[in-house]
Amino acid sequence: MRRCRRCLYPENHPLGITFDDEGICSGCRVHEEKDRLDWNDREKKLVRILESYRTKTGRAHDCIIPVSGARDSYFIVHTIKNRFKLNPLLVTYNKHYNTRVGIRNLAYLRTLFGCDCLTLTVSPQIVKQITRATLENIGSMYWHCLAGQTVFPVQIAVRFKIPLIIWGVHQGCDQVGMFSHMDEVEMTRKYRKDHDLMGFEAEDLLRLHPNLKEADLNPYFYPHDKILERVGVRGIYLSNYIRWDSKKQHEDMIRLYGYEASPQERTFDTYNDVDCFHYSSLHDSLKWLKWGYGKVVDHACREIRLKRLTREEAIGLVQAFARNPFNEANLRIFLEWIGMDRAAFFSFVNKFRHSAAPDQSFDGVGNVDSARLEKKENCHFVLTSLREQVVEQGYTLLARGHVDESKESLQLAGKARS
Repeated sequence: MRRCRRCLYPENHPLGITFDDEGICSGCRVHEEKDRLDWNDREKKLVRILESYRTKTGRAHDCIIPVSGARDSYFIVHTIKNRFKLNPLLVTYNKHYNTRVGIRNLAYLRTLFGCDCLTLTVSPQIVKQITRATLENIGSMYWHCLAGQTVFPVQIAVRFKIPLIIWGVHQGCDQVGMFSHMDEVEMTRKYRKDHDLMGFEAEDLLRLHPNLKEADLNPYFYPHDKILERVGVRGIYLSNYIRWDSKKQHEDMIRLYGYEASPQERTFDTYNDVDCFHYSSLHDSLKWLKWGYGKVVDHACREIRLKRLTREEAIGLVQAFARNPFNEANLRIFLEWIGMDRAAFFSFVNKFRHSAAPDQSFDGVGNVDSARLEKKENCHFVLTSLREQVVEQGYTLLARGHVDESKESLQLAGKARS
C-alpha cells in the first residue's frame, strides 16, 4: 500500500488523500501553510467576522460553541470568551460512553467560564437501537455520537436564532489537505454526511429499520436548507484563522484551567479523547479493522508535521500501540450495555474488515530523507494529577454539571475570567 514519504498516512485514508510527484501527501502539503501564512492577518479577519455577529439587539448570546469534556473545547471557549469577549452559548451532546474524567472536565468548563450550556441526552433505549443499526449497516458504534454532536448545535442555532457556530479544527483540512486554510471552508450538510457520518443519514435509518420511528430520530435530523438560510446559520472553523496546534493548546489549558489528561489505550496522545470510554479503545479497534490503521497514526502524522517527531520515532510509537486490536474488557462493557453477544458483534463488524492485513512495516516509500522535516522540539505528552482517584469501570451517563465554588475553583475561575 502506498504511503506518504513524509508522514505515515496510507492511500486508503477514508477522507481521501492524494500524492504529488515527490510522493508527499496532500495533507502534508496543506500543513506547510502553517509555516507560511501570516497568522496575524488571518486573526484580524476572524475578528471582523466575530464583530459582525456581536449582538446589538439584546440577544443573550453572540454565538454557539459545541463542547465536550475533551478535544479543543477549553481552547475554543477561552479564545472566544476571554480573548475576543463574546458571550457564547455552549451546547453538548451526551455521547453515553462518558468517562468520569470527561464529565469533570465538562463540569469545570461550565463553572470556570461561567457560560450557559445546553445538553442533549437522548434516551438510552433509542441510542442502543441506533447503535445496533449502524453496527450492522456501516460497522460503526460511534455514529450516534458523530451525528448528535454535529447536528445539535445546528438545531439550537435555528431554535434560538443564533446564526454563528464556532467549531475548532476542520478534520479534512488538517489530516488530508482536502482544503487550503485560505479557502476558509465552513460547515456544510454535505461534508457532515459524506465524511462525519460515512454517507449514512438519520433518514437512512428510518428506511432500513422500521422499529425506529421519526420521533426517535428527531435529535439527528439536520434542519432544512431553507430554515438555515432564513436564520443565516453558518459554522466557521477557528483553524482557518488561528495556527492550530492541538498539543500546545491543550498544555496551555492544563496550565490555565487544570484540564485533566488521561492515558489512552491505543495512542500516546493523552489529551484529545479523555472523555470517551471507547474512542481510543473499541472504536479505534473498529477503525483499525476497517482501514488498517488506528488513531495513533493520525497523532503520529500530526506530530511529524509539527516537527516534534521524526518519521522513525513516529513509526516506533505506532508499532508500540499496534497491539491486539480488541481489548476484551472494553468490548465486554459495550456488549453488556447494548445487549449483544460477541458472535453477533463480530458478524456485523467483520463485513467491513479491510481486505489486506494491516501493514506496520512502513517500508517501500523510497528516499524519505528528501521529504524529511527538521525536528524542532520533543514530543512529550503529560499526565495530569486527577481530581478524583477512581478506576473507570463503565460509562457515566449523567453527573453534576457544575463544581462547588471551592478555593481551588475560585482561583481557577479568576484565571478564566481575567
